[in-house]
Amino acid sequence: MSIPNHNERRDAALAAKKAMLEKFKTKPQIDPAVAAQRAAEAKAREEKRIAAEQKRRERVEMEKLERKLAAEEKERAEAEAARLAAEEAERKRKEEEEAAEILAFEQKARRDLKYAARKARQGKR
Repeated sequence: MSIPNHNERRDAALAAKKAMLEKFKTKPQIDPAVAAQRAAEAKAREEKRIAAEQKRRERVEMEKLERKLAAEEKERAEAEAARLAAEEAERKRKEEEEAAEILAFEQKARRDLKYAARKARQGKR
């Protein structure tokens, strides 16, 4: 066995490099029908993805609209409840005022009756 010299090593490296390049170059060419089928499948997947994304966006928009409508409805309901509470408070206040007036009138009527009774007793003497 002889010791390889520089030229032999260089030739072996070039041969290995050439074999490596050939390995990648000699890939079998893809059949045009298969390539067209794969392209069609990719296009169908992309269309399906776009349709799903559009559907998702529409769903998100609908959910936003529903949340907005629900918030507006809640706000209206709260305003109506506040209005009804204010009306109820006003009605109670009026009832209390009327009750206070009636009580004052009854007390005055009792005082007047006592006064009249006392005057009547004093007049009989």
